[in-house]
Amino acid sequence: MKEEVDIVVVGGGHAGCEAAAAAADMGSSVLLITMNMGVIAQMSCNPAMGGVGKGQIVREIDALGGWSGIVSDLSTVQFRMLNKSKGPAMWSPRSQNDRNLFAQTWREKLEGIPNVHFRQDTVTGIEVRTDSNGKACISGVRTGLGGIIHCRAVILTNGTFLSAVMHIGENQFGGGRAGEKAAHGITGQLTELGFTSGRMKTGTPPRVDGRSIDYSVLEEQKGDEHPAKFSYSDVTRPTTKQLSCWITYTSEEVHDILRTGFDRSPMFSGRIQGQGPRYCPSIEDKINRFADKDSHQIFVEPEGWNTVETYINGFSTSLPEEVQVAALRKLPGFANARIFRPGYAVEYDYFPPTQVRHTLETKLVDGLYFAGQINGTTGYEEAACQGLMAGINAHLKLVEKEPFVLARDQAYIGVLIDDLITKGTEEPYRMFTSRAEFRILLRQDNADQRLTPLSHAIGLASNQRMLRLERKALHIKALSKLIRTEGAAPEVVNPVIVPRGTEAIRQRVKLNTLLLRPQLNYTDIETLSPPVAKMAAGFDHLKEEVCEQVEVQLKYEGYIQKERDMVQRVSHLENVPLPADLPYAQLNSLSTEARQKLREVQPRTLGQAARISGISPADISVLMVYLGR
Repeated sequence: MKEEVDIVVVGGGHAGCEAAAAAADMGSSVLLITMNMGVIAQMSCNPAMGGVGKGQIVREIDALGGWSGIVSDLSTVQFRMLNKSKGPAMWSPRSQNDRNLFAQTWREKLEGIPNVHFRQDTVTGIEVRTDSNGKACISGVRTGLGGIIHCRAVILTNGTFLSAVMHIGENQFGGGRAGEKAAHGITGQLTELGFTSGRMKTGTPPRVDGRSIDYSVLEEQKGDEHPAKFSYSDVTRPTTKQLSCWITYTSEEVHDILRTGFDRSPMFSGRIQGQGPRYCPSIEDKINRFADKDSHQIFVEPEGWNTVETYINGFSTSLPEEVQVAALRKLPGFANARIFRPGYAVEYDYFPPTQVRHTLETKLVDGLYFAGQINGTTGYEEAACQGLMAGINAHLKLVEKEPFVLARDQAYIGVLIDDLITKGTEEPYRMFTSRAEFRILLRQDNADQRLTPLSHAIGLASNQRMLRLERKALHIKALSKLIRTEGAAPEVVNPVIVPRGTEAIRQRVKLNTLLLRPQLNYTDIETLSPPVAKMAAGFDHLKEEVCEQVEVQLKYEGYIQKERDMVQRVSHLENVPLPADLPYAQLNSLSTEARQKLREVQPRTLGQAARISGISPADISVLMVYLGR
């Protein structure tokens, strides 16, 4: 079997789906190879998208022309905007999804892209040639069925499958996910080519038959009364019906039962060597690390409209099955719980991400890209955005165009990739809003304004998306101008604002100054000004987005400007490029640690060099002196 395509994407998870879709939508012919066509875009862990930091990423993927936001909207069973009690920089959208519908929708979207082709097979290795400059380059992949598929770029999105081992108590067996085998061969070959690999672990909780849960003793957690959605496009609409999630709690009795299995826990016995996610620990890790806490919150999440299977979020474990069951049945509401499948841990290979560039192309092999958990990340959203960026950059390289790289002040995606390649990671990396130094600029509500023009310029975001954004921008400008110029008299304003506990006005004031008061919001401005209400009514389906933008931009104008000024102050370092062949080893004025880390990371700019752990201001001064010479 001999076949040739532009790009081969290895793996059909969230990174693989976004990579294949992006490259194909831009014009490359793509072959997506997956071990099981039946589980493309499988939600291996909890059936949810978004959350703190992660929801911003989904919005950014959508603004760039990716598909995760649309697929999430079409499979939503509950939607919530988290952190609404805080400022807009912290607002984070999250959807609970129908697991089966999510995967089905993703596959339908991929099959609707003419340039995406599929093969159910296992990739056992890559084909590498040497170019005229002696550089290793991709020429194809080898498959488990004995075929060679020729291509010009390969995107590895292997997830948790590389040399994967699953653990349940004292039992261990090969596999990257329940019911699916591990992938072997790639790690060994990449190591021979000079790559460094490591081990990480992740885990998942038991799934329970929802019919066996007594919901009457649980706390109900409903979705938003007026749910939003992820996608900026008009392809989707907010969900009109929702399922509830529920909350229960562990107890000292539950903890004591779990402790009886610690001597058979693969984590405590040392059978698991890989580092697990700090911010999503197993239940046994939580009760061990936080021994002073007598209870932990457990979220009971439905897996879809037409199934009773229920996800027990917060109870991730690899303890023996009988210990899992005994402890679960001591949770309030779970006395008669029936287990569909036990929780388990997966240990797998990853490659420290300092070995890739900002484009996610590897430094050692031209045309080879890493995306997702192979780079040491955890989470669907982190994987999906890497797949999107790898797919974009693989296509751009093949058509000999400039790479597409997002800066830290442009997107959470830029923060994530820069963190990975600059600092590396020794534990599964998860996005949080706190990782972004410019998070007032990187809000979930303005991702389309930040990114859609950039994506449209490279040929990914559609003309329809760009036209929609332009209409929205015109509406925002007009409404903002009106609110800045329209005034309101005391006899109109005071009856509205005084009962809110804010000071009365004594003379006519501009509406934008009223909006600065924390007790007032945009809806109040419409109440006080018929001209504003009339203009907003003409925005049709864009009204909600436009009014939200106007409120945020006017209410937080001072903070937004301060952050823009900060970007300007630090941008001078980002604009100083560092030559790829800079002889760090010969710069004796640098510290030994700086020479080692600079050689390893090979930063593109002085700004990136300054963010490397262990690089001091003195080291940056040495580099500036050298560049000046």
